[in-house]
Amino acid sequence: MAVIGDLAASLKEAAEKAVALKEKAKAQIASKVCAEGKLLPAEMTAQQHATHGLAWFATTAETLTQLADLAERLSAEGRLGDMERLVLSVAGGEMARQIVSAIPMNQAEFVRPADLGLEQADLVPMQEGAAGELLRAGNTRANRAELVALMREAQGHLTYGDCGLDEMLDDMREHMARFSRERVEPKAQEWHLADAYIPMDIIGELAELGVFGLTIPEEYGGLAMGKEAMCVVSEELSRGWIAVGSLGTRSEIAAELILTGGTEAQKERWLPAIASGETLPTAVFTEPNHGSDLAHLTTRAVRDGDVWRITGNKTWITHAARADLMTLLARTNPDEPGYKGLSMFLAEKPRGTEENPFPVEGLTGTEIPVLGYRGMKEFELRFENFAVPAENLLGEEEGQGFKQLMRTFEAARIQTAARAIGVAQSALDLGLRYAEERIQFGRPIIDFPRVADKLALMAAEIMAARQITYYAAREKDAGRRCDMEAGMAKLLAARVAWAAADNAVQIHGGNGFALEFPVSRVLCDARILNIFEGAAEIQAEVIARRLLES
Repeated sequence: MAVIGDLAASLKEAAEKAVALKEKAKAQIASKVCAEGKLLPAEMTAQQHATHGLAWFATTAETLTQLADLAERLSAEGRLGDMERLVLSVAGGEMARQIVSAIPMNQAEFVRPADLGLEQADLVPMQEGAAGELLRAGNTRANRAELVALMREAQGHLTYGDCGLDEMLDDMREHMARFSRERVEPKAQEWHLADAYIPMDIIGELAELGVFGLTIPEEYGGLAMGKEAMCVVSEELSRGWIAVGSLGTRSEIAAELILTGGTEAQKERWLPAIASGETLPTAVFTEPNHGSDLAHLTTRAVRDGDVWRITGNKTWITHAARADLMTLLARTNPDEPGYKGLSMFLAEKPRGTEENPFPVEGLTGTEIPVLGYRGMKEFELRFENFAVPAENLLGEEEGQGFKQLMRTFEAARIQTAARAIGVAQSALDLGLRYAEERIQFGRPIIDFPRVADKLALMAAEIMAARQITYYAAREKDAGRRCDMEAGMAKLLAARVAWAAADNAVQIHGGNGFALEFPVSRVLCDARILNIFEGAAEIQAEVIARRLLES
């Protein structure tokens, strides 16, 4: 193992220097896109590579900070063993090097210091002292090789390195991992290839485990746990199959909407049913021509006595046929521009079947065939005077729909980051197992350095993504605004999931391209993570605006 004197101190110094560089970069970019303290929309668009690059730079700096915090906590508690030292050294060393050279935004786009107005002289401190030691001695060939050797010995462990969670959350991880191993993994590939729904008995078992009421308060039938617990559960279920890990997302969004925006009567009616799994919700926001541009939604809701009548088209609605409750965003006031005229509805409908997916007047749907993220099915919906009782207007207040929805984005994006980590971990599991079993040229392919390097870097990036995701969850649990941190978690974790899946396929070689091998499913599932719950470009825009407005 390449020795780094005090790993926690090296990570901390690297993080502090990265944050200082981020502030310099922010000042440089602000001078181009701001005037009198206000963002200039046209300049933000013109300078998009730089502003989004700033978001990635800040995400990398924040992730280094969280790795440093983990190292410090583990060291203080006597939990910083060889595996932890190696995975943190590789992750921290790689991120430190990216700070001074280039940060990948995806496979083809990189942000370099010069793109952010940083000079070579600005980068010198990052290459000196303990930070420089981490940069040079962290992600080395020797450390990667030793890390993989330990991973081979520890195969079957839930994580490669202590994640810093308490005993209760570690026990919860083990419980959910066992469920995934026994009830999901053996059938996931079969369900995926058949483009079949997740069996209802699996959904029933998840309900019994409390997955749908995890963060709902006890007075409404939930477990009253925090978002960090939600991350652990989502991660391990998604490790089995992202579809199963994503079932809770719809319940999380609906519960958050009702908890933060609903009347007491709405909370008492809907939250216990969601927590128990009796009511399966779905989110009905996106429209065919607008995607993330919610301000221009055209679906209309018109008051007609004791009901609202909904007319319009929605698309990419997950689990729509099976859902009992739609959280539905529509325009109630066409005279109000943009977001102001939008309202949120708790729209009931009967649960459909494969033969008759939408057995209700005023609602029809067409399935959208998809590459991955199967198990719940995607639909385009058509509403034609669909009736929603007046008391089902969320909060019984018009024009608040967008504000109500924005309150859910933090939790939804944190959970999506956790799902991405689960997919990435699944890719690592499959890649490591295959590399051990596949014999070429008289030895297992894991003995070849470039195969081993892929596995080591996957483990390091997964640990990094976990730490920023858990950090965002803790911020949410503490009641602090964390839209930027949630965006950073989702931004990084989605990139890590795609890289891990791609590398796992590469390790499988031609077999990775065969449908019979589960890694082909993981690749398809990983690809959606950079798109839904806000595409990577949207996340970067949100983070950049928050940075430049502060």
